[in-house]
Amino acid sequence: MSGKSGIEKFIRLHFSGMAGYSAATNPETLEGKVAVPLEEIVKLDANENPYGCSPEVKKALASFNGFGIYPDADQTEVRRLLATYAGIGAEHIVAGAGSDEIIDLLLRLLLEPGDEVIAGVPTFDMYRFSTQVCGGKFVAVRRDPDFSVSVGTLKAAITPRTRVIFLTSPNNPSGNTVPRQDILEIVATGLPVVVDEAYFEFSGETVVPLVRRYDNLIVLRTFSKWAGLAGLRIGYGILPVNIASYLLTIKPPYNINLAAQVAVRESLQDRAYLLGTVQKIIAERDRLFGELSRLRFLKTFPSRANFILCAVLRGNAREIRDTLQEKGILIRYYDTPLLQNYIRISAGKPEHTDMIMRALREIEEKVNG
Repeated sequence: MSGKSGIEKFIRLHFSGMAGYSAATNPETLEGKVAVPLEEIVKLDANENPYGCSPEVKKALASFNGFGIYPDADQTEVRRLLATYAGIGAEHIVAGAGSDEIIDLLLRLLLEPGDEVIAGVPTFDMYRFSTQVCGGKFVAVRRDPDFSVSVGTLKAAITPRTRVIFLTSPNNPSGNTVPRQDILEIVATGLPVVVDEAYFEFSGETVVPLVRRYDNLIVLRTFSKWAGLAGLRIGYGILPVNIASYLLTIKPPYNINLAAQVAVRESLQDRAYLLGTVQKIIAERDRLFGELSRLRFLKTFPSRANFILCAVLRGNAREIRDTLQEKGILIRYYDTPLLQNYIRISAGKPEHTDMIMRALREIEEKVNG
């Protein structure tokens, strides 16, 4: 054992020095610290849906009186509904408390200590986080300057210890998709390939129909973005049948709470409303991209998701984040070797775009002197 004493000597060694996941800012923690009241804070840092959930979800939850009993451990209704929406059999579906839980379950299933997980970075940090929690080694393959995945570079990183490859399409935080032919070339390695389609509803590109054809292809989706259910934590995996069966065996029995089950049912019944808000967000994303592209101190990257990534050419990303936060506008900033001096802005409502653009123009004037 290590030199630790007391109960700490029983902690698994691989947790020592592990970095946690950097979550978005909760507005409640800023009460009294910003120039606007709490209810006026504009949250553009976590790619949430500014229109919220379907009104039918709110009505159904307000009248639901079954919270005193446990949920269906087999997720029978939820899997059936999700299967209909995804266009695949329910035997391929497993739901989780966000797609984060499906990532965790998959890595618990597939990794032995020291096994490797590959992903093109920068990307969604939960892959790294869950790999390390499970005792695996996260292998970060740097993306090209335009944030595309180099298939050759990724394949060159494969070793006998490689167990999973993650592809994110559209990618977070860059917003670009992975071409289908590139996905298929990586699937041809025979390794389990997980394609994270968290932003599918904004891009319209999917490889779900290929899951029936390839027994090593897995797709992840979520209700956090398009359906406005980030706070209820509901996501799902579309998997080969045998892998889905394993996940149903090893998942916690009641991992999908009843409120989330009700919300899934009502969301899918009110799909037209929700997809209408998706179209509003796409239109605002495109407008935001155009407005940001006019700012000379930023370099913007095209996005198929619901956010825009920008490199800060003049100025400091953290200072920009802090300045906007003081005005009650929350964005994400990055200052890592892979994303040095970048900001990411979620697409909001038209008034949110107007507000942040006014603030950014003021910043540009100061930067330009």
